[in-house]
Amino acid sequence: MKSFKPQPWMLPQPVVIIGTYDKEGKPNAMNAAWAGTWDMDEIMISLSNHATTENLDATGEFTVTFATKDTLVASDFVGIVSAKKDPDKIAKTGWAIEPALNVNAPVFTNFPFTLECKVHETINRTATGYMLIGKVVGILCDEKYLAEDGKPDVEKMELITYDPVHHNYIQLGKIVGKAFSDGKVLK
Repeated sequence: MKSFKPQPWMLPQPVVIIGTYDKEGKPNAMNAAWAGTWDMDEIMISLSNHATTENLDATGEFTVTFATKDTLVASDFVGIVSAKKDPDKIAKTGWAIEPALNVNAPVFTNFPFTLECKVHETINRTATGYMLIGKVVGILCDEKYLAEDGKPDVEKMELITYDPVHHNYIQLGKIVGKAFSDGKVLK
């Protein structure tokens, strides 16, 4: 095996878009890759200082959606362009926006699946950022992405993952097994 120095190479990494409103109610979005589940109804996101972190401090509420093959270009754009430098950033994405049902934050309806969240806690706040713990208070899913059982169908969503090694986006693939089931053959 080849050895490498420590890198942020946790694989796969979701490509999440964080939606917030600023103090005047203008929607903003940023792309973040370092995110995951914290607890049954909580998520965590590692954030450096951005317009988004200022908005989170002001409102305490946000949405998180997951980038797809179809939203890739605009999702990458909101990660490389700051709202501080380009006030028309969201208009350039072409995303449709509506208010979230349970939080004071935007829902970008071009995405299939959205978590509605409130800031629960920030950890290790420094001059350069912090770890955000968000409490999920609602989940929205476009009905065309529901499976036969009425729950979200991840395979239909064509979600992408971030490859931190080569700086690529990769579309997630097909179902290859059944969790909490397939391993039973080894009992």
